[in-house]
Amino acid sequence: MLGGVEISFDRGLDGHSDADVLVHAIIDALLGAAGLGDIGTHFPSSDPKYRDVSSIALLRQISALLQAHGWRVDNIDATIVAEEPRLSPFVPQMRQVISEALGISVGQVGVKSTTAKGLGFLGQGEGMAAHAVALVKEATQEGGD
Repeated sequence: MLGGVEISFDRGLDGHSDADVLVHAIIDALLGAAGLGDIGTHFPSSDPKYRDVSSIALLRQISALLQAHGWRVDNIDATIVAEEPRLSPFVPQMRQVISEALGISVGQVGVKSTTAKGLGFLGQGEGMAAHAVALVKEATQEGGD
């Protein structure tokens, strides 16, 4: 799973949940922007109820948490770093799944992919990374600052 989309590939990511590195980065960015901790605080890997859980389900929970604290998601920008597989064909679907989970428009979700140009463990195809930033605003705030 990557960005909530199942991608067929001969290797996969290992993690306590479904190991969706992109959604995990987005969750951390949203929680950080709202000052609400991090993914491990809310969904500890020591808790067996999160074993193999869908990261998109976790993202929905974070969306509800943000709303409960008076925040709304303005936008997200995320980048996946992976040598393989080629991810650009999946980006539109990832944006759609993420936007639906957050209840925002697809235009508020940016997803890009890049490589590590052969450098380090990422460049050797031994893993993936994702980076995300998010802008949240007070739910009562209209449009501008």
